[in-house]
Amino acid sequence: MQLEETDERILNVIIGNSRLSLREIARKVHVSVATVMHHIKRMEKEGIIKNYTAKLDYEKAGYDVEVIIEIRISKGKLFDVEKKIAMHPNVFAVYDITGAFDAVVLARFKTRRLMDNFLKKLQTYEFVERTETKLVLNTIKEENIGVV
Repeated sequence: MQLEETDERILNVIIGNSRLSLREIARKVHVSVATVMHHIKRMEKEGIIKNYTAKLDYEKAGYDVEVIIEIRISKGKLFDVEKKIAMHPNVFAVYDITGAFDAVVLARFKTRRLMDNFLKKLQTYEFVERTETKLVLNTIKEENIGVV
C-alpha cells in the first residue's frame, strides 16, 4: 500500500501520542474526523498500524540490564532457533543480520543473574554455535521514527 500524505501526517501524530482522540488527531492534521477514521481503519487493515502502546522507561520499571546478543546458528535452522528465542518474555527484538553472525537478540532483565541464566540457557539450544553478548551502558536515543 502506498502511503498518502494524509496517512503520513496521521501516523506522525499517532507516533507522538497514540492516546489522542480521533477529533484531536483531525485537528492536528487539519482534516475531518471521518477522514482520520477512514485512513486509520485502512492502515490497520493493511497492517501498517499494528498496535497502540505506551512507551515505558524500563530502567525506572526495574529493568536495569539491557543486552545485545549476536548469535551464530547452524545452517537451515535460523528461523526455528529465532522463533524459540523470541518466545522468551525478556526478549523484545530478534533480527536476521548479515556479517559474522546470523541473528541479533535484544533483551532486558531486572538483574545480571537473570541475564546470565538466559545466556547460559541460550547457549544450550541445539543449533546455536556461538554467541557474543554486549551490555548496553547508556541509551542515547530510542524512538519510533516518523514517516516522510
